Amino acid sequence: MARTASALHILVKHKEQADDILAKLKKGAQFDVLAKKHSTCPSGKQGGNLGEFTKGQMVPAFDKVCFSGEILTPHLVKTKFGWHVVKVLYRT
Repeated sequence: MARTASALHILVKHKEQADDILAKLKKGAQFDVLAKKHSTCPSGKQGGNLGEFTKGQMVPAFDKVCFSGEILTPHLVKTKFGWHVVKVLYRT
């Protein structure tokens, strides 16, 4: 069972914008460039990099994707903060 994970994310208010970002990523856009341009989270300035965190540190829906979702594949997650495009880099 993974204890830590590292992820990138882009936080936006509307699902339509998150869907548009996912589509751009699938066409080859760079995650960090989109994060710097669109993310409302302070991590956007660092290309969406959240660094390494432990299981249970993030809100439940976000945590679930980070610890059970496919690695290096962008996922869409809805939380009380808005819509996240999440890319899990690794789990330990």
